[in-house]
Amino acid sequence: MLLEPMGTLAFHMDACLETLGSDTFAPAFAELVETLDIDQIMVFSIEGTRARCLLSRHFSNAALAGKLAGAYLDGWYLKDPLLTELLAATSNAVSVRRLEEIEADMPPDYRTIFFEAPGMLAKTTALATGERLRLFVSLYQTREGAVPVDPDLARLVGRLALQHFERVEETDVPPPLAALSEREQAVCLGILSGRKAEAIAADLGVAASTVITYRKRAYAKLGITARAGLFVLCGR
Repeated sequence: MLLEPMGTLAFHMDACLETLGSDTFAPAFAELVETLDIDQIMVFSIEGTRARCLLSRHFSNAALAGKLAGAYLDGWYLKDPLLTELLAATSNAVSVRRLEEIEADMPPDYRTIFFEAPGMLAKTTALATGERLRLFVSLYQTREGAVPVDPDLARLVGRLALQHFERVEETDVPPPLAALSEREQAVCLGILSGRKAEAIAADLGVAASTVITYRKRAYAKLGITARAGLFVLCGR
């Protein structure tokens, strides 16, 4: 028997709460977001003069998410019309802003790259600030007639993301790789360290062709097509 909509939402929220701070949070969180009629979610941490991608997922076009995340990290985050507001926000707070509220402050080239070209029609962003992190948790919709995201739900999504990433301790595994399998992570970490497929294969005790297979799977999940995208996404 299928769960009722509210039951489905509660089920996914409970899954997120149970996995806060763990490697299994990312897929549970993505499933929750997808139930809200969202086509893409992006979570960025703004840290002084740099930005980090913590989560990037487009539910029907993975490559697009990787492309947009890479562009945003490549300096475009400095033109985000909500950047000043996020940096000035008090700690332990979550506020919500919609696209229509900030359109007038958006540079034309920024709007072209992140909205018009990829076909993003609506965006709801939670500005979430904790003890050590300042996050943009952005929910995008691409379909005409999509039900707008309820502000209270957007605030809850922002709060969940903040609680999770505040609990995650710094490790050698960049946050975007959390949704990958252990072997896919190992291959990506090998690539980030500058190792060739043959060397990674020797470390893992598998054939080089197997490493290439893991790499293809990882890139598909991350929405990238080359190692350059991996380096950008992981802030290396």
